Amino acid sequence: MVEVARARWRWWTVVLRGIAAIALGILSLLEPKDAFGWFAALFGGFAIVDGALWLCAGQSSFYPAATVSHAVVSLWAGSFALLAPGLTPFALLLVIAGWAIIAGGLELAMTAWTPGRDWLLGLAGALSVVFGVAVLLSPAGAMVLSLWVGAYGLVFGGLLVEAGLRLRSIAPRERDGSACGAPRMRQRARRTLNISSQ
Repeated sequence: MVEVARARWRWWTVVLRGIAAIALGILSLLEPKDAFGWFAALFGGFAIVDGALWLCAGQSSFYPAATVSHAVVSLWAGSFALLAPGLTPFALLLVIAGWAIIAGGLELAMTAWTPGRDWLLGLAGALSVVFGVAVLLSPAGAMVLSLWVGAYGLVFGGLLVEAGLRLRSIAPRERDGSACGAPRMRQRARRTLNISSQ
């Protein structure tokens, strides 16, 4: 039962989220400290990628409502960071902190509710909540914010990559498919072929 529960989580979406977070962390630490617009676009792009991957994972989640909620929060935060006119460092700080606290809380809840879900994902959720609170309490400035996000992205991304690889090692020996709905489509196709051959 535990292995089946874990296998239902698409391990590759977790790994890709981790890679995206690591890229966010590295670029946040390397970016010019006065390039606030570039940093906002960087976070916005990351949040949209994260939301899209959560939508993919939602098809195999025990709690699709929580998973889709996570995706919506990420997509909204990313869109706001990219499209909001006159965005200030303080406004972006609030968006990032709110995103981290809500997303981390949902991650913790799904870890508690889902049997067999990897504990590293729960740890990543707790890290997000702590990060969000720390950002709220930190001085509002583009340089401080980029340093916080850089450190968070590296640690958070590392946890997700490790969790995804652990999930892959216990997943059934079958291809996940290149698209989000590929496994389900294959199952339907097999049922159709079995029915037609009878």
